[in-house]
Formats: sequence, structure tokens, C-alpha cells
Amino acid sequence: MGTARDLMIVAMDVATGRPVTQGDLSLGLAGAEVIDLLGAMVTLDGDRIVSRKAPRLDDPLLEQAATALVRDAPYEPIEDWLWRRGRGLAKEYMTVLQEEGLVARPRASWLPFRGTTWPTPVESPARQRARHRRATDEPVLATLAAAVGVRDEVPEDLPVPDDAAQAVFAAVVDAVTELDAVRRRRTIEDEAFANVWRGV
Repeated sequence: MGTARDLMIVAMDVATGRPVTQGDLSLGLAGAEVIDLLGAMVTLDGDRIVSRKAPRLDDPLLEQAATALVRDAPYEPIEDWLWRRGRGLAKEYMTVLQEEGLVARPRASWLPFRGTTWPTPVESPARQRARHRRATDEPVLATLAAAVGVRDEVPEDLPVPDDAAQAVFAAVVDAVTELDAVRRRRTIEDEAFANVWRGV
């Protein structure tokens, strides 16, 4: 467990040439939660998340995710979960990490999040773990980070995760791609409106 937290910390810790949006990151965090819950609380039946009862979790964010799982057949497709659970999830993680003292607000925003001032991670075992996973190209974190734009690409020789993890990765990529398409359509529509207003 801890993939979602590690993804959030890495996103704050690493400046990339490609801007990372809160929406993309939120979708990735929701996917990371599924990865963290696999085996312990959920299994996959095709593209659907099948949940089962399990002891309470120490991580309040994962406990919140577990509580939000659909527990009745036909269960929920991964992509539906990403959109439902992912709404505003990056902000929730940021709030909890701040409350736990794992991040501190910077004097000036230097992170590539659009239009938002984000805190920076403080030195802690959590940051060291996230940095280690990133530095060693741990497959799950590396793949999710690439999917949401925290890193540019995944090494070609990266070990292939199991089928369940791959299904989650594919759903995250599809959701991020869909969100990007929505943003592009809105930009085009805004530009068209502006041109009409200017009489172009």
C-alpha cells in the first residue's frame, strides 16, 4: 500500500516539462487507490471492482476509498470509479498530507500545477519512500506517474505488472485521455466564442 500517497508526493516533488493538472492527478490517485486495495479488499472481474469486507485500514484516505466502494453486483467499472472517486481527490490528499505535517506551503509556487499554489514535501520517511520508488523505477508508481504526466515516459525494460494492475493502468490512461479531449474541446469553443465576440 501507499502508492496513492507516493504518487502525490512525487507529483509535488518533481518538476517536469509537461504541466500536471489536478484533474489528471486526481484520476491517477483514484487508480492508485485501487492498486493499493487489490488483494486486501478488492479483486477485479474483468473491468469491474469487486469489493469484500476487510479490517479497517490505518490510512484514513484508503479507508475513505474502501468505504466508497460499490459492494453490490454488478459492481462498478474501473473507469466509473476513477471519475466518481477522483473528483477533487488531489485536493483531499493535499489537505490530509498537510494535516499530517508531510508537506509545507512554499514561499512561491514553482510546481507545474496550473493556476494553483501547492505545498512542497518535507523531509520524512514518506518522502524518502516515494523518492526511492521513483529513483528505482518501481513499475506501478512509474506507470501511474507517466499516465498522469508526472514523468515523461516509462523505461522500455520495466517489468510488466500483473493483469489486474494493467487493467487499472489502461483505465487511468483512457480517463486522462478523455479529460484532455474535453479540455481541448472547451479551449476550441472558447476561442470560437472569442472570435465571434471580436467579429473575426
